[in-house]
Amino acid sequence: MTTDRATARAQIEKLYAAHHQEIYIYLSRMLRNEELAADLTQETFVKAFRAFDTLADQTRARAWLYQIAGRTALDELRRQRIVRFIPWSGESRGTGASAEDTALHGRLSAEMERALAAVPPRQRQALLLAEIGELTGVELAETLGVSHEAARALLTRARESLRQSLAVERARSATEDADVSTRQRARRPASGEQPKRNRRSGD
Repeated sequence: MTTDRATARAQIEKLYAAHHQEIYIYLSRMLRNEELAADLTQETFVKAFRAFDTLADQTRARAWLYQIAGRTALDELRRQRIVRFIPWSGESRGTGASAEDTALHGRLSAEMERALAAVPPRQRQALLLAEIGELTGVELAETLGVSHEAARALLTRARESLRQSLAVERARSATEDADVSTRQRARRPASGEQPKRNRRSGD
């Protein structure tokens, strides 16, 4: 049934008040650009207003918004031909610190950024939606436009990709640290050798 524009506008305004901040955070991590994320947040809700008749179930409006926002972000990334995102920094909900929990919820580090950047964009999107948006399995599937089983498989691959990428980056960091230590030791005077002092005039 077609919804009149006044009703659609009122519903979108309610959705905006309830969800615009989390949609903005999601987009800012996808795009690594807060100003662009703010613009695309507005664009997401404009698109939602125009496509309001496609929302068949009001109880799934949040997942529907994430779907629109995700497509908008991926379209922008394709136009820019970049594949980057900033991991979310927050508190992990679990007690065990897995690789993906550490990277997505823990302290931000250069090696974690590089590891996340190496994860394919579709997989990173699934990680963001599951970990930041805290979407359920059904919501994740709806947002990604795939079956529940396919969404679970994609998230599993994403977590495995992150673990592998993080292992590579940690190994690289360890090698770099070892090289730095070697260079520092090479600069130190040998045992028993006194460092040279500049002679003062008149000595």
